[in-house]
Formats: sequence, C-alpha cells, structure tokens
Amino acid sequence: MAIQSKHILGNDPSTLVLDSLKGVCELNHQLALDEANRVVYIASPDPSKVALICGGGSGHEPAHAGFVGDGILTAAVCGNVFASPNPRQVRRAIELVGNGKGTLIIVKNYTGEILNFGLAKEQFAARHPDKADKVKFLVVGDDVAVGRTQGSIVGRRGLVGTVLVYKIAGALARRGASIDEVYDIAETVTENLGTVGVGLEHCHVPGTATSESHLTENEIEIGMGIHNEAGNKRVSPVPPMDQLIDQLITMIISTEDKDRSFVPFRGGNQDQVIVLVNNLGGLSELELGSISGGVSRRLKAKGLSVQRLISGTFMTSLNMPGFSITLLLLPEEQYTRNLILSLLDEPTGTPGWKWSSCVPPARLQSSPKIPITVSATKKSEVPLKAPDPPAFNSAVERACNAIIRAEPEITRMDTIAGDGDCGLTLKGGATAVLQTIEEGKVSGEDIVSSLIVISQAAEEQMGGTIGALFSIFFSALTQGLRSSSTEAIDWSGALDSALDRLYTYTRARRPSRTLVDPLSAFVESIVSGKKLAEAVGAATTAAEQTKDVEAKAGRSAYVEGESLKKEQVTDPGAWGVKLILEALIQQ
Repeated sequence: MAIQSKHILGNDPSTLVLDSLKGVCELNHQLALDEANRVVYIASPDPSKVALICGGGSGHEPAHAGFVGDGILTAAVCGNVFASPNPRQVRRAIELVGNGKGTLIIVKNYTGEILNFGLAKEQFAARHPDKADKVKFLVVGDDVAVGRTQGSIVGRRGLVGTVLVYKIAGALARRGASIDEVYDIAETVTENLGTVGVGLEHCHVPGTATSESHLTENEIEIGMGIHNEAGNKRVSPVPPMDQLIDQLITMIISTEDKDRSFVPFRGGNQDQVIVLVNNLGGLSELELGSISGGVSRRLKAKGLSVQRLISGTFMTSLNMPGFSITLLLLPEEQYTRNLILSLLDEPTGTPGWKWSSCVPPARLQSSPKIPITVSATKKSEVPLKAPDPPAFNSAVERACNAIIRAEPEITRMDTIAGDGDCGLTLKGGATAVLQTIEEGKVSGEDIVSSLIVISQAAEEQMGGTIGALFSIFFSALTQGLRSSSTEAIDWSGALDSALDRLYTYTRARRPSRTLVDPLSAFVESIVSGKKLAEAVGAATTAAEQTKDVEAKAGRSAYVEGESLKKEQVTDPGAWGVKLILEALIQQ
C-alpha cells in the first residue's frame, strides 16, 4: 500500500514542531511555552506538588505536550521529529517547574532520550547540589516485541504504556504525595506493563522525500516501533481481526515464551488488567472502535478480568496506519490495585487524555430481533405467482451476482464521483438478498412477499440514500402489484405507480446523473408498450449517458462538474441499476 506523504503545514517543515506547540498552548489556558527550548509547561505550577517532566522526539502527538496540565504532567520537552531534545532544553524544563517537593523525569527507553535527559539531570544536580536528591529519573520500557536476547543490552523500547505511567503518577502527585511515593507508583506501573503494536505501513516524516511502500497490499508488520523501526515479524495475508488480536495478546501475556515474558501474568482467571488500545496515527475511529471491542472480548475469552478499557490516540507515529495494545497487570495486593485504579480514574485538565468510563466494560447486551411479518393481500389470500417461478428466482440471483462481481468497478466510480461507498453498499444488499433466496424467503411462488423481503434487505443491509431509494421503489411496486389479478400481473401499472411514488421523495428527474436516470428510462419504456429487452436497452443508454450529464442531485452534485466530465465516469448508482436490469433478461 502507498505511504501517505501529503501533509498540511502552517509554514514549512522546519517550523512544524513549534507551530504545533503553540497550538497546544492555545487549546489549554494553563500552559505556557518556552519557544527557544520548546518546553511546554504549566504556567503557574503548584510548588507543593511533585513536578513531572517528560519528553522526547516530536511526531508522537498527543504525546508528549498534549499530556501537560492539571493531573498529569507539569512539563514536556520536545525535540525535532523522532529526535531527542538536547540537555539544555531539559535543564530549562527542570528550572521552570522544579521545586522543593521534588521532580520526577519520565522517559521512554530510547538511547537518545536516556542520554540527553540523564545528562540534563546530572548537570542540574551538579549546579544545584542542594536539590540533587529531589530529582529522580525513571525509564519506561514496555515493548514485548523486542525479546530479552535481542534487547539484552538496550532493553525494551518505550511505547504508549508510558502514558499510563504519566497518568497514574501525575494523579498521585496532585494528591500531594512525596517524591518517593510518586516514584514508587510509577515504577510499579512500569514493571507491570506490556505493549505490542502492528502496522499496515510505515509513516512519512514531513519534509522528507516520498519513500516507497515497505509492505505489500496484503501484508502487516507486528512489533513495529514508533520511529519506523522494523517489527518482530511480517505476516501475509493479513489475518482476520480476532486472529490478529489473539496473536498480539499472546505476545504480551504468554509465560511460556521466556524470551519475552516480561510481565508476571499468573493465568487461571487470576489476572486483572487495564487495557489501552492506541491509534498509531492513521486509523479511523470506525476501525479503532471495532478493534477496541475485539480486544476486550478476546481478553475476556482468555480468562482475564478487564477492569478498564481505554481507547484513543495517545502516542502516535505521525500518520502510521496501525494500532497497539497495552496491558497493565494490576498487582495482587488490593490496596495498591485499588490505588492504581482510583488514580487512573481521576479527571484531568489535559487535551491528550481521552475519556474513560471509570468502570469495567460491561458485557454487550443485544436488543431482541423483531420478526418481520408479511400480511396477505387484501384482495385475495392466494399468492401472486410468477408465470415461471424458477426463472424468477434465477433472474434475481443473476442480478445479485452481477452486482457483487461489479463491486470493485462501482467503488472506483464512486471514489471519483461520490464518497466511495456505493459499491460496498450495493454488494451488501445483493448479498442479503441471496441469503433470503437460500432461506426460501424470496421466490417466484409469491412475488409480493418476495418484493417485501427485497425491500427490507435494501433498507437494513444497504442503508443510506441508495438503500432508501431502492426500498421505497420496491415497497411501492409491491403496493401496485397487490391490485393485479393472479391470472394477469399488471407490471406496467405497478412500475408506473412505483416511479410516481418514488418521485414524491426525491427531486431527481432524468437527466440528473443518479440512479433515477436508468430507472425512469426503463419504467417509461415499459409503460409506453416497449418490450422488456427494449426497455432494458433504454436504461443502459441512460446509465451510460450519465458520464456526460451535469450532476443535479445525489453526492455527485457536490463534486466539481468539469472534473466529472474529464474523468468520464458514469454515475455508480445508475451503473448498478443498469447491471441489475441487464441481468434480469439474460438467459
């Protein structure tokens, strides 16, 4: 897949970090910015509370500056993208927020950050010997993808689990705890953290040349770092979500893999965990919601007790399309376990921390399904039967299969002319109708009932504008057919009345570059006495002509007209109607 290399920059790449920090300070009135050293800090920190300082390279937003504020961090020191800040910047942060209560510096386990922040701490202690014992230093390494053998010297990389350390230690500091108490709780959390990430592709650094794709279309990388470092392994084809989540969870909780069994999980339904599902920057909220639910379900299936489920964007790798799972194993000792949960649940005054329910995730309760009943016709209880029921069934199946096969092409059309969902929407409806045929709910033995079921499938499985249009048309067609006799079905009158009924809900009229174009051409041809094949031909012509028609309705009406004409793409909904009608008359 292609790497997303386009970025919106305020001025140029060289000022992006500073521009971003200014924006963070505009969002949070508590904050101030030392522009020369790129330190975001609480403007008036409480000297009676331990100060927490963090930092590192930029490109991981909202980490780190997004967590500065009441209840989490006191200051964040920001380097260039993926590059640690220098010791001078860190010393400035200590001078700005350090106090007699104490200062805790928390860094991710990366060599540059340890060296630069550590050097700044030592330099500060040398210059202020009276305050040396009040500045403590904690390194967080939570990545389980790097095993003991591979990381024998450098240890585990620091990932998004670091944010949980910020939150819990920061909440305890706000309560007025001593520097030793804050350090101890931060260390306890660090020792019980495990994180693993997965990426669909690497990210792109603003201002750098566009790079080639690192992964194929059907390949993912497990264990990628947050600076584009290679992962633990590549997997192809991409497994289904639940299988992928199972692999990731196993890497964290397994005690059999001695090379990466870092967290003392006990097993046997004894483990209580806090779960953090993190967007690495390029996933949609739609995907993240699905992943979060999947993680919670799979953990419960494995016997773990999920005490908190937190999901959102906490520590990114710029625009990397991927996610990570972090598990914080709660201590067996009840007081410490309850303390950690209460600290996690405390509200904060920072834009980076996402909402949490502050309770264990509940088991999903589904609403009972309401059965759909189809009443008999008022005129007669005798079903309206097609002249050749098997041929009716075959025609509906052909139409559905034609739509399913054409999904990629319809999607391509709609990507240009609309919002890109038409192909999948039509395919969803067609798939649902095929299932009803297998269940015997759609049959030429009872046309009226079959059309009601098809209308319902369009309504429930397609949704959106196109689903509503199909559902209205088929519902109206059903009403028109109810007046037919069992001997002679009045298709002409039923189609005519269905189109009139549809017109009461849409302003689209031919030519409008919508599905109404071929549908109205077909119906009008039938009403005028044309044969079925001629009517389908008229619909085909109308659909093909939409590529030259100015959009007057539908999503295409919002697309620049000259662009549509240049692309010479037909309306995707109209193309779907064309395919359905052509399939109906095939032998």
